[in-house]
Amino acid sequence: MSAPAREGTLLSVVVPMYNEEDALPAFAARMRPVLDGLGARYEVLAVDDGSADKTAALLRDLSADWPELRMVRLRRNSGHQSALTAGLDHAVGAYVASIDADLQDPPEKIPEMLELARREGLDIVYGVREDRSTDTGFKRWTAGGYYWLIRRLVGRQVPANAGDFRLLSREAVEALKELPDQQRVYRLLVPWLGFPSGEVRYVREERVAGSTKYPLAKMVRLALDSITGFSAAPLRLATWLGVVAFFTCLLLLAFCLTVYLIGATVPGWTSLFVGLLFIGGVQLICVGLLGEYVARIYTAVQGRPSYFVAEDTAGPAAPAARAARVAAQAAADRDPAGRTGA
Repeated sequence: MSAPAREGTLLSVVVPMYNEEDALPAFAARMRPVLDGLGARYEVLAVDDGSADKTAALLRDLSADWPELRMVRLRRNSGHQSALTAGLDHAVGAYVASIDADLQDPPEKIPEMLELARREGLDIVYGVREDRSTDTGFKRWTAGGYYWLIRRLVGRQVPANAGDFRLLSREAVEALKELPDQQRVYRLLVPWLGFPSGEVRYVREERVAGSTKYPLAKMVRLALDSITGFSAAPLRLATWLGVVAFFTCLLLLAFCLTVYLIGATVPGWTSLFVGLLFIGGVQLICVGLLGEYVARIYTAVQGRPSYFVAEDTAGPAAPAARAARVAAQAAADRDPAGRTGA
């Protein structure tokens, strides 16, 4: 998409993608009619998060027939939230929607989000899942526990069951870009801004193809980033665990003195063993919690960018790069053996 065409873009749709070659055809077939029906200029900004499959090649093929499709390819797999950051940084629309490529969040809700934001002057419209019956029981249980804990630690401004399917105004996007956070969790950062917001509810669908990109390990990492990035409660928990351990030691001391005074000092390893285990466990928990915060400080001090862009099909070098690829392919077709002319 040329620079002049991008200036009047009403809507940018940011789509983080990692190994989504199986879902891409269905995603494009469902997304394009929805956006074409807006009757306004738009772009679909697909962020290839260092995919190891044919995601990038398929995006290039799709963009040949779909000029509004733009690919930003990252040099390495940086994670879902970093891919979202790259998309927000490069999006040019007056409004920016984010959605995953698995079609569990319906693209048909994007026009409804846009209409609600423009009608009521909202800067944020959340997509809220009112029915998650297509998810596994374990997924529903862990997600419910995550939102229950976060809303109590961070605040009730965090909407329950609202993931990364949302619409942001240009003002909200620019505010997010100014934040210095290195490890971003947008489902908490966006409500923290305090912009006027609304909700659009929908029924969560099954994944159209491929496998989930949020296994248990990544869900745990997201929860840790959410808690340590937005609340000091774990540090206070470490303090209270220390207080409990201290009073437990006092009780054990009183017990030992009592047993000694009444002359029943029969050696027993059980109480000693349990006491040592308890105190040692509390200490390890406290050190681990402190380590999480120190790690965040270490990451912030390093100041490394969360992603590196390898290719932007709408960037200033994109036409020349595209022409070079076409010329190289044409030369290869003329001389499959790789010979140079005499």
